[in-house]
Amino acid sequence: MVSKFDLASFGDLAKADLIILARVAETAERYEDMCTVLKKMIETDAQLSVEERNLLSVAYKNVVGSRRASWRTIQNEASAPDSDEKALMEKYRKEIEEELDHICGEVLSLLTDHLIPQVKDKKDESEVFYLKMAGDYYRYLAEFRTEKGEQASDFYQQALELAKQHLHETHPTRLGLALNFSVCYYEILKNPTKACQLAKEAFDEAIQKLDSLDDASYKDSTLIMQLLRDNLTLWTSESENDAEDEAPTTTDGGEEEAAPAEKEKTDDKTE
Repeated sequence: MVSKFDLASFGDLAKADLIILARVAETAERYEDMCTVLKKMIETDAQLSVEERNLLSVAYKNVVGSRRASWRTIQNEASAPDSDEKALMEKYRKEIEEELDHICGEVLSLLTDHLIPQVKDKKDESEVFYLKMAGDYYRYLAEFRTEKGEQASDFYQQALELAKQHLHETHPTRLGLALNFSVCYYEILKNPTKACQLAKEAFDEAIQKLDSLDDASYKDSTLIMQLLRDNLTLWTSESENDAEDEAPTTTDGGEEEAAPAEKEKTDDKTE
């Protein structure tokens, strides 16, 4: 059943009230409603605090995440040679893809029309964050629209160049970027060599500066470093087992960064 949430019925809400409403929707786990509220807020005022930015990330990550999981399930079932319901599954998969296309397009529109222009040339963590986020959502699209892979790579590369210049090696945003970009290389661009190179470089640079981590970012940074190491272990073993295959395809391609409020749950994996 489609949500009947009508933001207009709340009247002309100030930004502070929209944030409160977004938090209430998050508590109720009504993430579509949360997206509607935050979209309205950003279209009015694209200058976000870290907390507001994280609300945005959590909202869309949950809405997209459930559909990505559904798409993978249907994709695996429909690809089975003995599937009696293959035609129906193919049609159902297309429905899910249309939903993903719409949601990712909505996020990317907010990013390219409002959020990225707001922080352009600031050369700080916020600019890296939004460029990385654009890369993430193009990557989600590229899971079923392969032509979007290059756009994901372009945004990730812009973010990485800025991160290397302006963020510390152990900064969670820089590490999360390296994690997700490496997954993009491996799963989308089919370049395991570049994936391993990027992940290893990020992990090695961070481990050398581990003593400089402050208490505020220690947990997030070390968690992402663990995910980088897990992926490297997985990808290296697959490369050894499938040495003749330039781009091995697996059912469990590697772990990616969770949304800010989901750092405790690291089971979001690309496939």
